[in-house]
Amino acid sequence: MIGYILGLGDRHVNNILMDKLTAEVIHIDFGIAFEQGKVLPTPETVPFRLTRDIEAAMGVSGVEGVLRRSCEETIIVLRHHKEIIITLLQVLLYDPLFSWAITPAKAYSLQKGEQEGSSEQPKAAGEINKLAERALLRLEQKLQGTEEGSASSVVGQ
Repeated sequence: MIGYILGLGDRHVNNILMDKLTAEVIHIDFGIAFEQGKVLPTPETVPFRLTRDIEAAMGVSGVEGVLRRSCEETIIVLRHHKEIIITLLQVLLYDPLFSWAITPAKAYSLQKGEQEGSSEQPKAAGEINKLAERALLRLEQKLQGTEEGSASSVVGQ
């Protein structure tokens, strides 16, 4: 759910680790965040992938058991603390080293698994801030339960 709220992209088995002792899921490689996966040459169109294998591992209750309840509770906690989350991410508005958008060339190389090139020219500060503001607005909408202009409850989201 946190990955959905932050718009994490490029999620695959090499970017998601699992703690052997606690079974906690740990995301790594945040190179594509804030829904930038939607602008890849092959766009990522779903919020997250729930494969049949993962669903089968959940047992008899499948997605309607512990997974659903855990997702709902996570969204409730995130919504309750949305001001803190937004405040923490607003710091990135003023960080000149943080890129809120990826170029098509960088997206293509990331999707093909190539090393990130350093030939990109930095963007103007105003443009970066507009991209950052748009990303933060979208994140805030998700925390409020708004999808495509309509609000939904925690269960509906």
